[in-house]
Amino acid sequence: QVQLAEAGGGLVQAGGSLRLSCAASGRTFGHYVMGWFRQAPGKEREFVSAIRWSGSTYYADSVKGRFTISKDNAEDTVTVYLQMSGLIPEDTAVYYCASGDYSYSKSVYLTNSYDDWAQGTQVTVSS
Repeated sequence: QVQLAEAGGGLVQAGGSLRLSCAASGRTFGHYVMGWFRQAPGKEREFVSAIRWSGSTYYADSVKGRFTISKDNAEDTVTVYLQMSGLIPEDTAVYYCASGDYSYSKSVYLTNSYDDWAQGTQVTVSS
């Protein structure tokens, strides 16, 4: 069972920045993928960004050039960061970190490719 601990949400003005973090522990880290998704009120959960064990990164078109995903590997923990800059009100949502075993048959863009999810952290961007 993987434990995911998120931190870093909050309220920020448009144009501002926030950094989210997600610490994953309790798994054997082989070929994994860690992703960020978000869900705004009344909308479906959508892909934001993902990073593979190899360091390959993926972004939704709506955040390319504004968000940067990175990771830090420690002995028993992988911490993934989402640096968000140039925030706009449309970025307001609950952001979820997720973890899964990477497979070429799975799309990193889909929620069902991930096995474990964090509780979510609210990001609110005011205009």
